[in-house]
Amino acid sequence: MEKCLNIVCVATCNRADYSKLAPIMLGIKSHSDEFDLEVVVLGSHLIDDYGNTFRMIEQDDFDIGSKLHTIVRGEDEASMVESVGLALVKLPDILQRLNPDILIVHGDRFDALALAIAAALMNIRILHLEGGEVSGTIDDSIRHSISKLAHYHACCTRRAEQHLIAMCEDHSRILLAGCPSYDKLLSTHHRDDYMDIIKSWLGDKVKEHDYIVALQHPVTTDIQHSIKIYGLMLDALMSFNKKTLILFPNIDAGSKEMVRVMRKKGIEQHPNFRAMKHIPFDQFIQLVCHAGCMIGNSSCGVREAGAFGTPVINLGTRQTGRETGENVLHVRDADTHNKIYHALELQFGKRYPCSKIYGDGNAVPRILKFLRTINLEEPLQKTFCFPLVKDCISQDIDHILETQSALAIDLGGTNLRVAIVCMRGKIVKKYSQPNPKTFDARMQLILKMCTEAMRDAVRLNCRILGVGVSTGGRVNPQEGVVLHSTELIQEWSSVDLRTPISDALHLPVWVDNDGNCAALAERKFGHGKGVENFVTVITGTGIGGGIIHHNELIHGSTYCAAELGHIIVSLEGPECSCGSQGCIEAYASGMALQREAKRLHDEDLLKVDGMDMKLSEQVTAAHLIDAARLGNSKADAILNRASTALGVGIVNILHIVNPSLVILSGILAPYYQASVQQIISKRALFSAQSIKVVTSDLEEPALLGAASMVLDYATRRVY
Repeated sequence: MEKCLNIVCVATCNRADYSKLAPIMLGIKSHSDEFDLEVVVLGSHLIDDYGNTFRMIEQDDFDIGSKLHTIVRGEDEASMVESVGLALVKLPDILQRLNPDILIVHGDRFDALALAIAAALMNIRILHLEGGEVSGTIDDSIRHSISKLAHYHACCTRRAEQHLIAMCEDHSRILLAGCPSYDKLLSTHHRDDYMDIIKSWLGDKVKEHDYIVALQHPVTTDIQHSIKIYGLMLDALMSFNKKTLILFPNIDAGSKEMVRVMRKKGIEQHPNFRAMKHIPFDQFIQLVCHAGCMIGNSSCGVREAGAFGTPVINLGTRQTGRETGENVLHVRDADTHNKIYHALELQFGKRYPCSKIYGDGNAVPRILKFLRTINLEEPLQKTFCFPLVKDCISQDIDHILETQSALAIDLGGTNLRVAIVCMRGKIVKKYSQPNPKTFDARMQLILKMCTEAMRDAVRLNCRILGVGVSTGGRVNPQEGVVLHSTELIQEWSSVDLRTPISDALHLPVWVDNDGNCAALAERKFGHGKGVENFVTVITGTGIGGGIIHHNELIHGSTYCAAELGHIIVSLEGPECSCGSQGCIEAYASGMALQREAKRLHDEDLLKVDGMDMKLSEQVTAAHLIDAARLGNSKADAILNRASTALGVGIVNILHIVNPSLVILSGILAPYYQASVQQIISKRALFSAQSIKVVTSDLEEPALLGAASMVLDYATRRVY
């Protein structure tokens, strides 16, 4: 019979790790019928110079079972070592008295290393948070050491998970949870009183997005250089002349010298600066969220700030190797005042798409579920999985492909559809509603459907990487803006889709038109997979498509490349919806065929023997095709003309971009395929006559194409 956890000990050393541990502590406390929470406080929490931050733990209504004064003052390398030794002397008595089933330790601080050593030697199970990450300083060595001592791991990113596997940790004991602090910051950062918080720390005259948050820590492997960078940062901030909230550095070696530099420059008395030892986390995230810029080398800049799209300037090497969003500008060689000042000019006041690299707001439920699965009857001795790292990865590839997913949106003339699409192209769940006629109603419905899908994604074990939007009209994909819409979608020109969706869902957003999305869908999931050059032509209500050239989608200088339906094939042809004459769309689209079917019907020339057509039934292109199949010569002539127009247009495409494959998509594709292939063999240049024309096998090209933008491009930037 399994014996489950009961006593869970959480040890917190400083203000930074408490912001990650507090949501877990709250989750454990709210399940008191399953777990007994014990809280141990040590490190800089108990030092006056660093704000006596243990008080905020008490204010959060947690009972602190033990307080250990473990810091040896000096703020140099030797004092860090002495602090670890002092903690190791004091911890055994506490751990022996509490006798926890598991100890939860966070991160990469020297205090946390002492906790892990003591617990491991006392045969206490350890759950390590945020292992597997890379930051480029001594913190890496400490973090990886704790990971080797820990029995279980809750990491934040897929890359961190793979690092732990490469370090020979047991894959079954690794949980990809996300960062626990995101659970709080994503649910509370849209507070109505944020301006009151900003003014309380920076004064009544400060405005949103018109101040800077600065937080710089020493780099213990190069203290003198980090002190120099700190001085240059302060000089640049004084020159930049914006209100700045600056927090004192942490307790690492070199922090005392950094504080001396700050006081020598008169920062605490400078009218533009507010220097603080500590700010409560719930208020600090408001300040970061609404700042014009964040500067320094704190992990908050590369982690939490990305969730808000706040611009960040990362100075020096302390975060080298961290996964970052596009909001982070790195100044690794921050060796001059001018370089930092120029970075401030580039970043200040910008807003970036929200990033969820480090979490989606559901870490704590995953961690609690993980804790419930730990069986105390299992052997305590760790086992390492070497050297079969590749086997571990390959055995789990199905799980990876199933859970990494995209949210796809298709804005059609009739319906608005949202789907959760996994990496393989399987639609896990689909939602559909009639597309509203007004802009406001449409945006409200999009956000409502996406929010519902996000909730379902957690239940379905799908990790949403981003949002892809397929829409009719001309789109600027770089800005995520619909420039001009089709006639079928009203109030849909000059519309910024990226910003409201990204702000609401805290996810990166990609937008493109439906023709280009169809081509992207074929490239990832259809006949275009592995084909370097191909063209997709949509044959539906209208005619559209996309061009893949050298594996890349072509947009053109004004984003109207691949408007294939408006290739002119006759100077005297029928009028097109674009205002021109003789376009492919005017001959071969569903609307054009419906128009011709109605004309024959009005002249009583459409219906033939064997044709099932009710008097009240609306005439469509399908009736024209049915009539031709049953021997109606006039209907057959119209369809031959449509096929010829489409075929000639595609021949023109072959002669311009010379693809190796043409894919026909849409409801009319099966009817046109053979005719277009025949026209190519007759009218194309000899070198293009062998190019194949195939019909798409994809049932939902618009949704799959929207998803492919996310699944292909939601990559992690690593510096």
